[in-house]
Amino acid sequence: MQIQLSEADGTPYYLQVTNQVKFLVASGRLEPHEQLPSVRGLAQQLTITPNTVARAYRELEAEGVVVSKRGAGVFISNGVSPLSNKEKRRILNERMDALLTESRQLGVDEETLLKLLRQRSQKFDLVKEVEK
Repeated sequence: MQIQLSEADGTPYYLQVTNQVKFLVASGRLEPHEQLPSVRGLAQQLTITPNTVARAYRELEAEGVVVSKRGAGVFISNGVSPLSNKEKRRILNERMDALLTESRQLGVDEETLLKLLRQRSQKFDLVKEVEK
C-alpha cells in the first residue's frame, strides 16, 4: 500500500492516512477483502506513531471503509465503494488545488498544465491496454 505523508500539507497525519486509503479504495487500487498492513507495520513504514495509524483505522472503520477482525487484522470492506460522489469530488478537488498551487509556484500556466495532464492521461490509457 502506497501512502505518503507530507508535513507541508498541514493536515494531521491520521487524516492523511484516512484520505489516502479512501482514495485507494475509490480508485480500485485496494480491493474488497484486501488486508491492510498492521498498525505497527504501517507506523514503521511511515515513521509515525502506532497511535496515529490506529486512529486512522478507527476513522475508516467508523465510515465503513474497513472492517477489523480481531486477531486477523484490518480489511477493506466488501461491496461498493463507501465513498459518495460528493466525497470523491472533495478528494479530487483537494488534489487539484495542490496541483494548481504547485504549478503556479513553478511558473507553469494553465494551458501547459492541461497539456501535461492530457499527456499523462494518455500514458495511463496505454498502461491499461498493456495490462489487459
